[in-house]
Parts: sequence; structure tokens; C-alpha cells
Amino acid sequence: MLGRYLNNVREKSPLVHNITNYVTVNDVANVLLACGGSPIMADDINEVEEITSICGGLNINIGTLNDRTIASMFKAGLKANELKHKVVLDPVGAGASKLRTETAIELLNQINFSVIRGNISEIKTLAFGKGNTKGVDADLSDTITEETLDEAVNFVKEFSKKTGSVIAITGAIDLVADKDRCFVIRNGIAEMSKITGTGCQLSALITAFIVANPDNILKATASAICLMGLAGELAFEKMVEGDGNSTYRNKIIDTIYNATGDILDLGAKYEIK
Repeated sequence: MLGRYLNNVREKSPLVHNITNYVTVNDVANVLLACGGSPIMADDINEVEEITSICGGLNINIGTLNDRTIASMFKAGLKANELKHKVVLDPVGAGASKLRTETAIELLNQINFSVIRGNISEIKTLAFGKGNTKGVDADLSDTITEETLDEAVNFVKEFSKKTGSVIAITGAIDLVADKDRCFVIRNGIAEMSKITGTGCQLSALITAFIVANPDNILKATASAICLMGLAGELAFEKMVEGDGNSTYRNKIIDTIYNATGDILDLGAKYEIK
């Protein structure tokens, strides 16, 4: 059961350093507070090592890259590795531009990541050195379906073996794998794609979960992903006429705030392959 991983986050209130994009930075902070974590947002190169040092985990998101923040990402990531802290990579839009692709691959080459989370196109770009995305969304040709599920499970296990990281691919069907096991998760609904930033929020959630549950990164990551998807389901049920995607975003965060381990255990939809 996965609920205890959420309970541990609430009990330990992990401090998470986020070098993330300015489109969703406020939502990232709020979702960390909602799950019981504590956020710090810092991307100036003159303080990232110091901030990383006082946090249990580092969340690197490349959604709005620039020369200044790229240097900060490397500096913070290497410091986190030195301190043996948990580090998450969210390679937003890898494959959409040369800058994003090369930065994501070089981060992967220089920094040891506990978890790498992205859509299928972003993860394929990291695995093969090139790829295609539709902006920051997965290319439709890469979509994981029931027909391609076994192939995708094998791919994600192999990439985990190669990198030493837990690999999380999110989409209509979510996959969370180490080299031996893969959680196939079916929480979440299509309407979540109408909100900017659910993926960014999820990477922050994962960081909090693995800091609070360092002995089982695979299950902690799966728990965070089930929670986000379940929150999307439950929040949508509370929508009323006149509500839009801004209200939906807030309801998802509120649902995470009110979630318990028991709620997660009852609502998580997954199998292990």
C-alpha cells in the first residue's frame, strides 16, 4: 500500500530546493505545502549551493532555461550529489530545441539523479540523444497505449538500468520503474492536461516524497504520481457549472492538501510488471 509514503511526508515536512520555471513556480510552492513539504525557490548562482545544503532534496526543472539558471542547475546538482541528497530532473521540452536537449543530456551526464520524470517524448530524447515533442507536450506518435505497454515497460526498465535512476513517464498511462520493476499507474483524467503545470507540480511532489522516504524511492515516486492523478480525479468531481481550468488547478491543490494515506490507498490504481 502506498498511503504510508504520504503520511511520512506529512510527518517529516521535507525541505525541497526548487530551480524551476517561472510559469509555474507559485503552483509548485503551493503543492509542496499542500502535501506537507516545505519549498524554497532559489536560482541565483551565488546562493544555490548554500540553499541546497540546507535542504533534503533538489528539484531541477528546465522549463524556462537561460544561461544564468543553467549554470545554477549544474552547481546545485553537483553540490547535492556531494551531500548525497535526493535530486529530481524534469526535462521539460527536451527535444523541442537544441538548448533544451543539450542541457538536459549534459545534466544527465554530470549529475546523478534519484528520479527522472517527464513525458514519453522527453524521456526518449534523453535515452537516444534526440527526439520530437509538441512544444512541451509528448509527440502523439510516442503515446503509450495498451498495445505498446509491454514495449514501453521494457524501455523504461532499460533506461533505469543505464542511468541508475528511477524513471517516471507520465501520460495517459503512467510508468514508474527501476531496472527490475515497473508500476503501471492509471490514475488521472484527460482534463488535467488543460492546466499548465501539473507536471511541474508532480516533480516537486516526487522530490518531497523521496526525501521523506529515502529507503524506497521507487514506491515513493509511484505514491506521488498516484496522489497527483487521484487528486485530478477527485477535484474534477467537485467542479460545478461556471468553473474553469483555474478553479480546477486550485481544487487539485486543495484535494492534495486534504488527502490522507487512507484516501490514497483506496484510490490508487496500479499494477506492477
